[in-house]
Amino acid sequence: MEEANFSLSWIDYAIVLLYFVGVIAHGIYISRKNKGSDSDGYFLAGRTIPWYLIGFSLFASNMSGSSFVGLMGGAYDNGVVIFNYEWTAAFVLIIFAIFILPSYLRAKVSTVPEYLEVRYDVRSRRAFSLFTILAIMFIDTAGALYAGGLVISNVTEYLNLWTAVAVLALVAGIYTILGGLSAVVVTDTVQAILLIVGAAAIFWIGLDQVGGWQELFTDIDDEKTHLILPASDDFLPWTGLWGVILLGFYYWTINQFVVQRTLGAKTLREGQIGAIFAGFLKIPNLFLMILPGLIALKLYPDLSTPDLAFPTLAFELMPIGLRGLIMAALIAAIMSSLDSALNSAGTLVTLDFVKPFKPDLEEETYVKIGKVVTGVCMVIGAIYAPMIAGFESLFSYFQSSLSYIIPPIVVVYVLGLFIPWLNGNGAFWTILFGLVVGIPIFIAKEVFDVWANMGLPEIHYTIMSTIMMFIAIGLHVGISAATRAPDKEGIDKLIWSGKEAREELLQLDSPIWLDRTLLSILLIICMGGMIWWFW
Repeated sequence: MEEANFSLSWIDYAIVLLYFVGVIAHGIYISRKNKGSDSDGYFLAGRTIPWYLIGFSLFASNMSGSSFVGLMGGAYDNGVVIFNYEWTAAFVLIIFAIFILPSYLRAKVSTVPEYLEVRYDVRSRRAFSLFTILAIMFIDTAGALYAGGLVISNVTEYLNLWTAVAVLALVAGIYTILGGLSAVVVTDTVQAILLIVGAAAIFWIGLDQVGGWQELFTDIDDEKTHLILPASDDFLPWTGLWGVILLGFYYWTINQFVVQRTLGAKTLREGQIGAIFAGFLKIPNLFLMILPGLIALKLYPDLSTPDLAFPTLAFELMPIGLRGLIMAALIAAIMSSLDSALNSAGTLVTLDFVKPFKPDLEEETYVKIGKVVTGVCMVIGAIYAPMIAGFESLFSYFQSSLSYIIPPIVVVYVLGLFIPWLNGNGAFWTILFGLVVGIPIFIAKEVFDVWANMGLPEIHYTIMSTIMMFIAIGLHVGISAATRAPDKEGIDKLIWSGKEAREELLQLDSPIWLDRTLLSILLIICMGGMIWWFW
């Protein structure tokens, strides 16, 4: 198997060290600036975040384990079909901005699970909040730490996987605990810019190495150059695309880890523009994250694992000095997800569990509790992260682990935004179905191969996601209809309002280049162009 010659000079190490010092210093600065602030100020940045910080922060938080390392590795192994996870994200962000975010902000919630209590009842809120906390620790935090640890342990002789994970967790934990969401969104913006520059440098130099655009697609399997693959494909059949969209709905519309930025928006308009802006940032990922995977395949066809595509490109192609920039970009990507996940975990435990049971505590006490929870989640994620090495690839771990669990949760949220008579009984039992049935099926099918050993038909996890969705729709609608009660008071403020949407979207914003409707139309055109190009 082919391995890259990973090495860093003292200049590269200095660049990485300066980055670490900079983010910790920023966390300390924000901590002193916000000293004595209330929980809203710590967890939601006082609801003052402008659209551009929201957009960059959404993008940077997503560009970590499953993206920077996972997308390049996935493209190396399977081709441009993996771009389906990116354009569908842009589509979902438009839906989120227009249909979902207005209901969240009208409800004035601090956490996404809190919306479930306002819309349904406290049982649904607690069930989903618990799931989200577990997902943050074992999927978001652990996955990001593993991706960073894998690369860092391969580029330095001083750290193994465990110690690299520990260093990343410590630095991300420190500035997140100190600064809260205010520190996270500003740091994320810097990290997003650094990430884009580093990935663009890899693409540009790598494309030159393979001989240009035309040569990139020469002598590569034809199926690796197409976005839409047959129903028989074992990585992502076209029949599984709706399952990909379901995953996008979970990640971009009901995942506290991501949505927390928009809940801290100055206004609804700022939040909507920020979400759409993040959608635009997803489109260039074809060049920044996916085509570099094909470049790696052309240059280094015999890597021992696809997840080494990114570090191999970075350290074989980049000159001394730029390697340090790329390392800083990687650490930026990893820590963007880490800070977001850790901050969200502290928010959920404090606001969904501690505050309802202890409503009379001082605001500073809630902030301290959130910081303690952030630290605990950091430690648990760091301990679990190296165990992900046992899965086939990082990308498959992220996607398959959610496909069996999240469809019922998506159904509860989305239907609840449009159908006023759906109630708490339907919501709670549907979410519980996803946890009690979905988790065991995932373990049996994807982890231990019990499903295959029993002779059951092979069903792709994205298609399983669609099946779970239809079952969940039947459960939610059926149970709610069977236990129907008078509509909850104030329900009209919690569901999507077509009248409000028309008034908002048909009125031109100023300046015109920040008009939400025009931006949405332009983003749809960009998505359509990309799909047509690689059909």
